Amino acid sequence: MKNSITQFSRLFVGVLFIISGLIKLNDPVGFSYKLAEYFSEPVFNIPFLEPLALGLAIFLVILEVVLGVALLVGYKAKTTIWSLLLLIVFFTFLTFYSAYFNVVKDCGCFGDALHLTPWQSFTKDVVLLFFILVLFFNQKLIKPLFSTPKTNFSVYLSVVLCAFMAVWVLNHNPIKDFRPYKVGTNIEKGMEIPEGAPKSVVEMIFIYKVNGVDKEFTEKDLMNIPEGAIFVDRKDKVITEGYVPPIHDFTMTKEDSDYKEELLKEPKLLVFVSYDLTLANPDGMQKLEKLNQEAKAQGYKVIAMTASGIDEIAKTKKQYALNVDFYFCDATALKTIERANPSVVVIQKGTIIQKVHYNDIDKLAL
Repeated sequence: MKNSITQFSRLFVGVLFIISGLIKLNDPVGFSYKLAEYFSEPVFNIPFLEPLALGLAIFLVILEVVLGVALLVGYKAKTTIWSLLLLIVFFTFLTFYSAYFNVVKDCGCFGDALHLTPWQSFTKDVVLLFFILVLFFNQKLIKPLFSTPKTNFSVYLSVVLCAFMAVWVLNHNPIKDFRPYKVGTNIEKGMEIPEGAPKSVVEMIFIYKVNGVDKEFTEKDLMNIPEGAIFVDRKDKVITEGYVPPIHDFTMTKEDSDYKEELLKEPKLLVFVSYDLTLANPDGMQKLEKLNQEAKAQGYKVIAMTASGIDEIAKTKKQYALNVDFYFCDATALKTIERANPSVVVIQKGTIIQKVHYNDIDKLAL
């Protein structure tokens, strides 16, 4: 009985770690954004780690996959199980912190393939912790599946394959796109809210300074605000989250006007995407004006989208002799559309037809 439970735990933990790791390895840039969110001021306030987010993301997801493989083949059981235990304790702490303090809405455990609420993520980690503890207390029952050379080869091969996959997706695009803006998506339909969809329940909180101290009052308390209190601010507290469409923060704004309705009707629209022009790859930016001229010659309307300010846009246009109009969109939305900076998106009447990394511009089918 003990052996059966141990072997089931071995299979369950190993397979789940491999699946979870591969999903994130398919899109390490996306996972790095999630880590950067943890490092930011509202959460742990360790901004000096933000520049290291991508490197840490790649290391963690490769480690996740390799540990899953090592457990399944029985490679150095004691070291593998200790590593799994330390990793799951770390993740359990993160997901509990996110859930309890409601600071990160999605832990990114399964990338964009499966979104879990903070408490669902924490529950998942607690279940994993239980099965890893089963393995921890029954380490002697974890035997190698193959001879030592074959077992070692399996683990070393997993490291090499994971590294190759990481390099590939960083220099191209995710192998499988799980994002709301994947090819074939109609952006306007992605923004629609179905009839009868649940609406958010929001409570207005009013902040007043009372005797030098900021205090919060609900709408029901407004009649009881002490005399002399000074209004400071108002914030909305979400009591119940309503339906949020897959695409909900997409804009194409220029000079305070949103042109998305007009632009998404274009039969041939080519979009250069750069969420932050100061971080854009110079080699990639050098390729855009040539593509701009080629696309316009074939009847495309060409625009660029960024979250950068006017001064940075002017600087970029001059630096790269880029003759396109820039439209503003939220940085988070642009990061979701494409991971490369810059990247190119082909849209026909609101439907995404093609997306390419700047390394693959020559593969565009215009």
